[in-house]
Amino acid sequence: MFHLPYGKTTIPLSVPESLPVDIITYRADQTEEKQLSSRNRILKALSQPIRSPRLSELAAGRHSAVIIISDGTRLSPSHLLLPPLLEELNQAGIPDPSIDIIIALGMHRKHTREEMEQLVGPAVYKRIRVHNHSAAAEDCIRLGTTSFGTPIEINRLAVKADLRIATGNMEPHALAGISGGIKAVVPGIASRRCIEHNHSLSQQFKAVPGHPDNPIHQDMEEALRFITVDFMLNVVVDHEKHVLEAAAGHITAAHQALISQAASRFVVPVKQTYDLTVVSPGGHPKDLQLYQAIKALRNASALTRTGGTIIMAAECPEMFGNGIFQFWVETMKDRQTMVDQLKREFQLGAHKILHLDEVLTQQRVYLYSALPRPIVELLGLLPVDDIQAAFTESISGQGKSIALMPYGSLTYPQLP
Repeated sequence: MFHLPYGKTTIPLSVPESLPVDIITYRADQTEEKQLSSRNRILKALSQPIRSPRLSELAAGRHSAVIIISDGTRLSPSHLLLPPLLEELNQAGIPDPSIDIIIALGMHRKHTREEMEQLVGPAVYKRIRVHNHSAAAEDCIRLGTTSFGTPIEINRLAVKADLRIATGNMEPHALAGISGGIKAVVPGIASRRCIEHNHSLSQQFKAVPGHPDNPIHQDMEEALRFITVDFMLNVVVDHEKHVLEAAAGHITAAHQALISQAASRFVVPVKQTYDLTVVSPGGHPKDLQLYQAIKALRNASALTRTGGTIIMAAECPEMFGNGIFQFWVETMKDRQTMVDQLKREFQLGAHKILHLDEVLTQQRVYLYSALPRPIVELLGLLPVDDIQAAFTESISGQGKSIALMPYGSLTYPQLP
């Protein structure tokens, strides 16, 4: 019996013992994890910053600080990262009332007070002001324009702070190559105009997951010409937010130090493509909404043969996860019309339709989720009420090659 992550629980999937199945997943190194706790890895990174003084030294003489954290769709364990950062700031003489935490929403939805408290931890929530980032132009300050033409407009509170600290987790990213680092700022606390222009570069340039050497990431890093990030703390985590690696210090140098570790864990060599791939984004929060779950679908598509089948189990209790995405799917004539229009004029949010189209032109996709059947069908997917029955039907016939991807959002297949 195989158990697929689904929301905050799992779904059983019975796989005949006689059936050869390959489990494709990232490398978590559970044994290593037990030898050194998440907290110890974080503290070690903070005590040995890369190309930077300790945060307590950097913060000396500063009057205010902003800490940028990831939102709830990410696996970054902010509740573990914040207490030691606050301790260093307090040691430097910056009191709690002079510190603000900004949730790097980019264009994701706002968090409720309860979600904010869960994100940072109850003790920190009682001490420090926590803000949802607003990507509205009036809530950001225009600082300049990159060589790619992206307007760098950054959260007003962050711009005005004496000290800026970026946090986050690192994993491969289909658009930027790798997450973490500068992504806390662009797109994390940037304006809509900034994010949309940067993301529109994906129409011209393609990134290789695990590698930041691409124009889209370079455009993000050009923001550092206009605004400094004084200190960074990034981690590599597993699907349960256990810290596997950590690095702190200079934003580009410390980020660079973790790239190979992140790539080696999440970019997974595979020898073949498969007739059938069963994938889960990895459960909550990776399947919180379709907007996020599509990442796992693209990874599954990469190891499924053209004309093959994908079965995805993704709860998606927040449905689309983006109003623009939803509006296009529910009102536009058909998918080809949407694709043609997006190729003429990129629109943030609706761009997920391009990602979906990449898969649907290659494979048939069945979706087991909480989404209403009409919505699934409008997306061009095949709704599934019984995932076991869908699997059993899909494996009928002889000689089928089958892959199971339990953590599809963290597993980036690499073919020869």
